[in-house]
Formats: sequence, C-alpha cells, structure tokens
Amino acid sequence: MVVSMISILVISYLIGSIHGSKLAQYLSGVNIKKEGLKNSGASNAAIVLGAKYGVLVAIIDILKGVIVVIGTRFLVLKYTDFTLVEQDILLYSVGAAVILGHNFPIYTKFKGGKGTATLIGVLLALSWPLGLIGLILLIGTTFLTDYLLIGVFVFYFVFIGASIWFAEGIGPMAIAGFLFLMAVVLHIENFRRLMRKEEMKISTFLSKKKPSV
Repeated sequence: MVVSMISILVISYLIGSIHGSKLAQYLSGVNIKKEGLKNSGASNAAIVLGAKYGVLVAIIDILKGVIVVIGTRFLVLKYTDFTLVEQDILLYSVGAAVILGHNFPIYTKFKGGKGTATLIGVLLALSWPLGLIGLILLIGTTFLTDYLLIGVFVFYFVFIGASIWFAEGIGPMAIAGFLFLMAVVLHIENFRRLMRKEEMKISTFLSKKKPSV
C-alpha cells in the first residue's frame, strides 16, 4: 500500500511537470521562460505573448490539478476502504504533488511557474462550488485592486478555509499551509515590486498592445 501511495504521488508530480507553456512555445516560437518574468506560468505567458496564450496556458495548468484529483478519487479511492480522513489526506497530497511538479518540474531543471492555475484546478476538483467561489473572488479582487498578486492570495485564503472547514482531520490544513508558505516564497519578488509600486497592474496589461506572434 505504501509503495502504491508513493507511486500515485510521483505520477501526480510528473503530470504537474508538464507545462502548458510548452504548447505556447511551440505555437508562438517564443520561450517565455527567457522573457518577461522568466517563468512558465500563465501570467507570464499573457504578459509576453498576449491574453489568448495566457488563457491557453492557464487552462492546461488548471486541467492538471483537476485530472490528478479526480483521477485519484475515481481510480484509486473508489477501490479502497480508506476513512474520510485518509481520503482527504490523499486528495490534498496529490494536489500538493501536482503543484510541486508545476513549480519545480523535473523536465526543465526544476524551474517552473508559481502554481496558481494548478491550485485552482485542485480546488475545483476537491469541491467545484468552493473552487468557483475562489475563482470569482480571485478575479473580482484582482480587478478591484488592479493587482493579480492580491487576487491570487485571496484564492489561497479560500483554499486554506476549505481545508479547515470542509476537509477531515488536520492533514489537509497542514498541506494547505505548506502550499501557502511556498506561494509566499515564490512571490517574494512580486511583493517587493508591489512595495516599490513597480508590480504590473491589470489595467496596464490590458491597455498594452498585443504582441504579434
């Protein structure tokens, strides 16, 4: 059983390591990891290549989280006698594994994105109503404050809340806390730019001319 669980986590990590930015690079001929914010996330794809590429990358990265969690629920948990506590721990664990794969992909020397889109997919798969609420709050806060960074962390608070009030045991809370701290570390430079008033505003991005690719 232990070997099986480790295998599931490894598979989740490897799926997370598959980046939507690779498809964007194939279609556009531009390696976004060498441009803009120099990462392979959806926001950088949008900054470098335009909104349509940002949406494409986001959809692929969201789907990774959805596929891993739903796959575990229906292909693994359906055939086990795990308690509710054990089920939630496994679902949150595979969610963390796919996000780790996105952030630190083995295929690209552990240099990936920051995990927001994949986290959205994870929460949507855990509970689509909570995921939808979180996504609405992310978008709403982003446009109200003019900063995606603030919207992202509002979503993280929704995710943490879900782990506290809608999951069984303390395991999911610990995993959510770990993912939150990892996100803080990965967004340190964003926070520094925000303090210096240099972080890109959504209004600035939307007013930019779309690149020709």
